[in-house]
Amino acid sequence: MDKNGILDKAKTIINGERQGTYGNAEDNFTSIAAFWSTYLNTSIDSTDVANMMILMKVARNSSGVYKDDNYIDICGYAALGGEIAANTTKKEDDINEE
Repeated sequence: MDKNGILDKAKTIINGERQGTYGNAEDNFTSIAAFWSTYLNTSIDSTDVANMMILMKVARNSSGVYKDDNYIDICGYAALGGEIAANTTKKEDDINEE
């Protein structure tokens, strides 16, 4: 699968089948963060969830077995994490104005 195929598949998944199955990504990641925070006894937020899911896929890639799914999911988690971060964290321009 080429780069456009990977990106297109990730876009289809996060805007379609996964959203239909698991609901709004930000709500889902916030719920996961609450469980992980309790389990780890440390504060985890929804962007941490996206980043750690990316790291899980990177770890799977380190096995040496190629699977499209890992790269597709990395793109999807990055897009969702970026959107959540854009909606929930201070932007660099806002910080520079303070």
